[in-house]
Amino acid sequence: MPDHPAADPEAFRAEARAWLAANFPASLKGRGGVMMAEGGLPSEPDIRAWTRAMADKGWGVPTWPRAYGGGGLAPAQAKVLQQEMSAAGAWSPIGGMGVMMLGPTLLEYGAEAQKQRHIPPIARGEARWCQGFSEPGAGSDLASLQTRCEDAGDHWLVNGQKIWTSGAQWADWCFCLVRTDQARKHEGISFLLIDMRSGGVETRPIRLISGNSPFCETFFTDVKVPKDNLVGPLGGGWTIAKRLLQHERGGLAGAGRGGLTAEPVSDLAKGYLDLDDAGRIADSDLRARIAGHEMDLMAFQLTAARSMRESRSNSGPSAATSIMKNAGARVAQDRAELTLEIMGNQGLGWEGEGFTRDELAAVRGWLGGKAFSIYGGSAEVQDSIIAKRILGLPDPLGQSR
Repeated sequence: MPDHPAADPEAFRAEARAWLAANFPASLKGRGGVMMAEGGLPSEPDIRAWTRAMADKGWGVPTWPRAYGGGGLAPAQAKVLQQEMSAAGAWSPIGGMGVMMLGPTLLEYGAEAQKQRHIPPIARGEARWCQGFSEPGAGSDLASLQTRCEDAGDHWLVNGQKIWTSGAQWADWCFCLVRTDQARKHEGISFLLIDMRSGGVETRPIRLISGNSPFCETFFTDVKVPKDNLVGPLGGGWTIAKRLLQHERGGLAGAGRGGLTAEPVSDLAKGYLDLDDAGRIADSDLRARIAGHEMDLMAFQLTAARSMRESRSNSGPSAATSIMKNAGARVAQDRAELTLEIMGNQGLGWEGEGFTRDELAAVRGWLGGKAFSIYGGSAEVQDSIIAKRILGLPDPLGQSR
């Protein structure tokens, strides 16, 4: 149950609007997509002040319990808050894997001491987390992972390698799947929290075609982990991981929204392209494709909002997040393609003078966005989940995922 009673929504709307007017720096309006330098915590004074304000209010994670630093809002109030933030050009500076994946999972499966220790720093934007799931030999078939976790008496001893570990070089902590039983596949996997400052942890960034290095190879060599960092029962990691992946797919689906404060593609086009006498984009074919994209985006946003409300019910996120993840990836990639087409030569810049910051970001975003249909579980993996879990089709391989 929410801490904050779902009273008159218009009264809460007035409260949220007044608070935003008093606390959101005007200099940050509409800048949600570029709020942080790669891998860094907020550096600008206005961003730091805004982060503190959101953390103190708990509105970075508005529906999380107040006892752990959340806002304690009812879903209806969180929706009103998002509407008012969108209207003000405001955005949440508190996010990342801690908010999107680990926090909701820990609230459901974590021991009380684990919640008290880890959730408040996530809610305040003070702790950065990375995800240790995929391995060189265990990607789509994640349950084949081999990172070994042995009982060493008063601690766990971890040895192995992870791949595509997003933000590992900057992370404070890693939520990691490890093998605690070699004899059983799914039942031999456990869920462990690893301090990235521990001895024996090494990260090697992987440079991508976008020029960025958001992913890493991560190596664990005789890493000692306290016994109380095990989440859930020994051998219960696969169940926890499946729920966490639902949260991840729901969060990645949001990438297709282009951000609630992102400029509509049609408005962007009017700044670059010729218009007809009626003020419309003169190229009728491009105009039709932009209109189609914006209809897809609106349909996706409405469906995502409904799915988010449903995920806050007692049943939690469902396999429908796989549908949203695939749809979100397609919408995001369509937007990136249209953006470069609209910008023309100005959308081909890599560095140097003659290009704006947004133009340089567009080409990198287009390249980086090619991975949307791969990470978080490839489109093919999501199609398999949709077929089995939603459509009820038989699994031709007789496997459970």
